[in-house]
Parts: sequence; structure tokens; C-alpha cells
Amino acid sequence: MDSLHFKQQGLINPKLTSICDICLQRGEDAEQFANNTVQTFATTLLYSFVGKDGDDKQDPSFFVKKKQSRKFYEGFLQDYDGNSLAQQQLDRKEFNQAIIKSETGVVDFVPNPGLDFNTNLQKLGLQVDFQLNEVDYIDRERIRAKYKYRCQYCGRSGRSVDHKDPVSLSHNNDFDNLILSCSECNRIKSNMPFKLFTELNDQIPEINKQLVKYENTLRSLQEEFEQRRRKIAATMHLKGVVQDPELNAMRKQNKKLQDAIDSLQSDYDSLRKVRENHFVNGWKVAELEKEEDII
Repeated sequence: MDSLHFKQQGLINPKLTSICDICLQRGEDAEQFANNTVQTFATTLLYSFVGKDGDDKQDPSFFVKKKQSRKFYEGFLQDYDGNSLAQQQLDRKEFNQAIIKSETGVVDFVPNPGLDFNTNLQKLGLQVDFQLNEVDYIDRERIRAKYKYRCQYCGRSGRSVDHKDPVSLSHNNDFDNLILSCSECNRIKSNMPFKLFTELNDQIPEINKQLVKYENTLRSLQEEFEQRRRKIAATMHLKGVVQDPELNAMRKQNKKLQDAIDSLQSDYDSLRKVRENHFVNGWKVAELEKEEDII
């Protein structure tokens, strides 16, 4: 579980509790439980520790008896902790209360990792609107025409209408908050702040130029491959045969072209992965720099 579940504000420094916020909300007393790990952190960071001294192995009982179920709840908690859209619409105490009802059997359902996050929420009686993008078809086409179907981040062809300020954070569907991107940039950007994404993107102009060249070359080669494939099919139809020297020569040439396309595609995919890692790592560094302490 994330450290935030054990961390509370103190008079001077934060204090750490031996049990999580869900157990506290359930009415359990932190002073009655030992937790060596949390206590060690508290001592190291000069935080107050609320809990019982001693070996936490002497407290073997769990409220949720099955280890597998505990993992299911932990995964569900991580989904909520990492979803800003859910946190905006669903207060943590309300979320915790739904988990308590599940753990106590008031609600006959345990979060299932085989289901998506929204389905698990609904089965626990919680509602979150994950469809905040209300840009209509006409406005989408206006954006595509405005930017001539070119991604404004990398320069490749694109049709994805992207929100500069993520709609999950701003709920802003105004025209000036919309820009055109390719599906890949849209996916990578996700909920990343527009300013950070553009700053990271400005650091790799040559990579973006290479991606455009790869895309254009691959499109040209693939079109040529399809033309050759259609010519082979037409020749087979006119001759009424499947095998003959002319057809075999045409197939051999097309096989070489396909090999060239596959090799180029592999290089293209490798460069795309390098670029994606650049954004992922840059976002992680930016988030870490915001943290004031290590727990």
C-alpha cells in the first residue's frame, strides 16, 4: 500500500500510524497494533509513530483472512490512488467506506483484478464519470482541418483531437484547449500537463523529424507493395495460372520489398519506444521533484 495510507498530519512533523486509514475509519485503534516497518520509517524520518512497540509478528490476525483477497483489495486501492479522475469525483472516505462494506460482507463483492476499475467501482455502488470528453463531431473535424491532419507534437499524420489541459483535470472542452495529435502522442501524453509534455517534446526535435521520415517512407513502400500485390493477382487472373516464371519473379521482387519494409518498421518501432521512454521518465522525474519527503 502507498505510504499515504499510514501518514497523517502532526503538530510539527507528520505522524505515521501502525494501521492504514481504512482500518482507522473502521474504528480500530492504532495504538493497539505493532508495525515494525512503519515504525522504522518514523524513527528514521523523525516522525511521530502511533502504534504499539514490539514484534508485529505477534499480531498475526488479519481482518481480511484470505491472502488472495488482501491482494485484490490492495490492487483496487492502487487503481484509485493512481487515478486523478476518480479522486476528483469520489472522496477518499467514501471510497474507503465502500471497501469496508465489502470487507464486512455488507456488500457481497470483492474487487476482481479480472475486471476493469470502473466495473469494480460500480459493483461496490460507486459512480465515476470517465467520459468527460464532450467535443462533438463538427468541432473535431474543424480541429483536423485547422491543423491539416498533422500531429502538432511530432509532425506525423494524426486524427486524435487532444486536450492541451487534460479533460480529466480541467473539464475544459473549449476550442482553444483543443489541438490535433497522432494516436501515439495522445496516448503518451495522457494526463501529463501540457507545459511539461511540450517541454519534453522540444528536447527531441531530431527524433520527431526522423519519425516523420520513417512514416513517409513506410507509407510509400507499403503503397508500392500493395500495387505489386494487385498486379500479381491481375496477372494470375489473366493467365489463368498460379505458377509461371513471370509470376515467380514478381513474387520474389515483392518478397524483397516486404523484407525491406519489415526491417524499416523494426527500426521505426525502436525509435518510437525510445521517444516514449523519454516522456515516461521525464514525467516520473517531474513528479518526484514535487515530493517533499520519501514517505
